[in-house]
Amino acid sequence: MLITIEGIDGSGKSTLIARLRELLADLDPLLTREPGATWVGDAVRRAVAERMDPITEALLFCADHAAHIDTLIRPALDAGRLVISDRYSDSRFAYQPVVLDGVLPDPLLWLRQIHAGWSIRPDLTFLLVLPVEDAVERLDPVEKREYFENPRILSRVQENYLALAGSDPARFIIVDALHEKEEVARFVADEIRSSVRSSRRRHRA
Repeated sequence: MLITIEGIDGSGKSTLIARLRELLADLDPLLTREPGATWVGDAVRRAVAERMDPITEALLFCADHAAHIDTLIRPALDAGRLVISDRYSDSRFAYQPVVLDGVLPDPLLWLRQIHAGWSIRPDLTFLLVLPVEDAVERLDPVEKREYFENPRILSRVQENYLALAGSDPARFIIVDALHEKEEVARFVADEIRSSVRSSRRRHRA
C-alpha cells in the first residue's frame, strides 16, 4: 500500500512523518520522500537553488519521481511493504503549474501526460491544510527560504491542492494542520492502520 503526505511548505509534513515512524513502527513501513530519496533529488535541489528555467526544474522533479519509484517504491510494494512518502506526484501537480504559469498553455495537463503510464497512483493521500500565513510563520527566516516559500505562491499552491482533492475525494483525506501535532499524527496513524487492515481483508477474500 502506498500512502502519501502532501501540503504546502510549513504545513507540518516532516514533523508528521517523524512521528509516524514511531507510531507505526510495528508495521515496518518504508518512509521516504520526494525529492531527495535518490541522487537525482540532489540535482532537483540544485536546480531550485540556482533558479534554473521552469521546464528544466519540472523535468528534474519528474526524473526524481521516476527514480524514486524504480529504486525504492516499486520494490517495496512488490515485497508487500507499506510505503509512506513525504511528497509525491501531487506535489508536482500543485507546485509546478504555478511555476510554469505563462510558460506553457496548460501546465497541469502537460505534467499529467509526462506521468501517464508509469507513475504509481497512491492508495491514500493525506493533505495537510492550514492558513498560508500560519504556514509561512513556521518557515525559516526570509533569507534562508527557497523562492517558492512565499505567501503569494503558497496560496496558489494550496488552491491547486484543494482542487486535486476535490477531483479525487476517494483518495484524499484533508487534515486540519492547525490541530496539535500529536493529535494530527495519531489521527493519520489510525487512518493508515484502518486502511492497511481493509486492504489485507480484501486480499484474503
